[in-house]
Amino acid sequence: MSQALSAEEQSKDRYFQKLAKVAGEMVEEHGKDFAAGALVLAARWVSENRLSKTEDVKH
Repeated sequence: MSQALSAEEQSKDRYFQKLAKVAGEMVEEHGKDFAAGALVLAARWVSENRLSKTEDVKH
């Protein structure tokens, strides 16, 4: 018996899908070491509450 996901769980699932897509694209273009390092760095920024500082970076 499967249980329907809550709205919050559905939202989180969408973010995991987005992360998987971005990670896959990074692996294809730059390799798994780059992808893993970039994701670890992003996790560090989240844990250190530094994301607002990255908004100033221009593409």
